[in-house]
Amino acid sequence: MKKINTSGKRIIIIGAGFAGLQLARAMNGTAYEVLLIDRHNYHQFQPLMYQVATARLEPSSISFPLRKVFQYSKNVNIRVAEVLKVETTSKLIHTSIGDFDYDYLVVSFGCTTNYFGNARVQANSLPMKSVPQAMALRNRILQSFEDALSAKPEELQALMNFVIVGGGPTGVELAGAMAEMKKNILPKDYPGIDFSELAVYLLEGSPHTLNVMSEASKKKSQQYLEDLGVKVLTNTVVEDYDGDTAQLRGGQVIRTKNLIWAAGVIGNVLSGMPTDTIVKNNRFRVDRYCEVEGLKDVYAVGDIAYMPTPKYPTGHPQLANVAISQAKFLAHNFKNRLNGLPLQEFEYHNKGSMATVGKRKAVVDLPKFSFHGRLAWLTWMFVHLMLILSVKNKLLIFLNWMMSYFANDSTLRLMLRADPESYRVKVEEEKTVM
Repeated sequence: MKKINTSGKRIIIIGAGFAGLQLARAMNGTAYEVLLIDRHNYHQFQPLMYQVATARLEPSSISFPLRKVFQYSKNVNIRVAEVLKVETTSKLIHTSIGDFDYDYLVVSFGCTTNYFGNARVQANSLPMKSVPQAMALRNRILQSFEDALSAKPEELQALMNFVIVGGGPTGVELAGAMAEMKKNILPKDYPGIDFSELAVYLLEGSPHTLNVMSEASKKKSQQYLEDLGVKVLTNTVVEDYDGDTAQLRGGQVIRTKNLIWAAGVIGNVLSGMPTDTIVKNNRFRVDRYCEVEGLKDVYAVGDIAYMPTPKYPTGHPQLANVAISQAKFLAHNFKNRLNGLPLQEFEYHNKGSMATVGKRKAVVDLPKFSFHGRLAWLTWMFVHLMLILSVKNKLLIFLNWMMSYFANDSTLRLMLRADPESYRVKVEEEKTVM
């Protein structure tokens, strides 16, 4: 393959989420030198992370090695590193593996879990924003049932109460999956446990689940959850959690060893960025060209970008569709720069939103109408399969879904943990040999 002559302009993309990966793929084969930096060597498909946590999919099904994606690229390079600081005046970023200069910097490292300043909740609850966290949650869920087999009566209910905080798509989908596990899978795995005592709570601070969706979807999603046996508590706020008891505003308490936090997100922090570029929830304020206001040649796309427009005066929703649209738009403008063409302004065209609650239970909002039920469920599956990168992963996920559909079961309930002691012994042995 002939090597592409670059323009000498380097674009550094920080973060390989939906926006960062889409931008790098769109710039593949252009005259730019592109450097994609992420702390992981893979892209993770967050919308299906709850299925990893509930043992329906393996993490490899929703993870894609970045070097595989760009193995034939001549102008896109990958670096696995932590970005420590940016110097916008000298156009330099400092990372855990060294310093890199840039001509254009694109920040697309997304968001992290928002605990709203509650340190005790952060220390004791279980997040689910990455594949390792989803694996840790899967281990914790399965270990809770192992512990329940030998638990004292006074400890049992805390192990059998699963509290999910946050009634957005992640919380709703996780609660529905947990309820289906309770009904179809766990009684067969643990015949010695009375699963009528297992309670799945979904706590939401606003009046409705799926609060950003249509009225019909809000009501139908809550109805689906309640039909599955989920205890949905709206207008409910968790004020404290010590690892054993969740304290709710108003004085109510729930004893639980498993509090899963899906109540919101906040932007990741990038040291060196001027504070006046950062707005609510640590998002960077950008103009209609995705350029961070007040900074030249620094852009932000995806969840981390805050772009008020006449259609979206409080910024765009933090959805994968928005991130992908912004990345495609920015790539188009970068190409226009090369060709001396005028830059375009970004306008998001809403393609709709959706969430699944369980088998044959989903809600879909399109720009002009909403629907729910079996057709919505099939639509949800089709759209998510189309967003998966590789054909192999599409097939693996589809086969797992079909087996789960017909058998009401899965074979992925493995507790896989790193063994620090074995790793330490191995390292010591290698040192001895050397």
